[in-house]
Amino acid sequence: TLASRRLRGGWEDGPVDGRALMLGDRAVWPPVVLAPMAGITGVAFRRLCREYGAGLYVSEMVTSRALVERDAETLRMISFAAGESPRSLQLSGVDPAVVGAAVQMVVAEDLADHVDLNFGCPVPKVTRKGGGSALPYKRRLFGAIVAAAVDAAGGRLPVTVKMRKGIDEDHLTFLDAGRIAQDCGAAWVALHGRTAAQMYGGRADWSAIAELKSALQIPVLGNGDIWEAADALAMMARTGCDGVVVGRGCLGRPWLFGDLARAFTAGGPSDVHRPDLAQVAHVMRRHAELLGEDLGDQARGCRDFRKHVAWYLKGFRVGSATRQSMGLVSSL
Repeated sequence: TLASRRLRGGWEDGPVDGRALMLGDRAVWPPVVLAPMAGITGVAFRRLCREYGAGLYVSEMVTSRALVERDAETLRMISFAAGESPRSLQLSGVDPAVVGAAVQMVVAEDLADHVDLNFGCPVPKVTRKGGGSALPYKRRLFGAIVAAAVDAAGGRLPVTVKMRKGIDEDHLTFLDAGRIAQDCGAAWVALHGRTAAQMYGGRADWSAIAELKSALQIPVLGNGDIWEAADALAMMARTGCDGVVVGRGCLGRPWLFGDLARAFTAGGPSDVHRPDLAQVAHVMRRHAELLGEDLGDQARGCRDFRKHVAWYLKGFRVGSATRQSMGLVSSL
């Protein structure tokens, strides 16, 4: 079984004969990471997901410059719930000096326990400026940014890297970028098995994850097309990766982290939670309440919740009128 099979690199004994992913001196069990998603993975959603299962829950991406300049909204975005541990923060940036200053600020002011560097964003307005998933193509700049972050952390917190295969199939960068990140002292590398040009279309290339795992000594995490707990187990079995990163698969389905926890603990396929509409309605209400608490205003929380409605109701026959009215909610 997966729980008894020792994978190379990044694992230690974990609960119930499993293997925990190590993040510095912290054990992450199960070896599951919530991918940062803009406008989604704030305090409320992370808290909701944690209620179903443990793992590593990463904040929304913030820009290094905005953090250094102490932008009010950015400072709000990097807040964490009481007891949230480890506190995981994702930064983006194209200037090594600014990224280094941001990490130095995180360390000096104890803003987080872990910094993840974003080199995976495929949004054209970011990649056109050479940022996100386009940046690793500039090998020297990429290395300078990772080195600046690791140096600024000074061993007091781990720095990890999230990236894609490359710009497109003719401009693949993941092997070079993985080796550079390793040489610069990154604690692990997470690879989304798509190029920037693919955005979120097509199928994720898990073979690239396996190739990167074979090329590196530090842990490699896999990302892409994990919709069920069985997908996570299959990815690890096929690629040998040390953990998985879950993004779109948990939208409107925070209970997926419970499925993942049970599957990893059992070391194989486990019961899948398939809530009925009444149960989903309860989770929706809970999510809206948490958003209101986080934003300090229930009406604002309900308005922010509107974008989640379609994800929660996918597959249920609730009627267009109900869907439309739920998409306009302004109060609990």
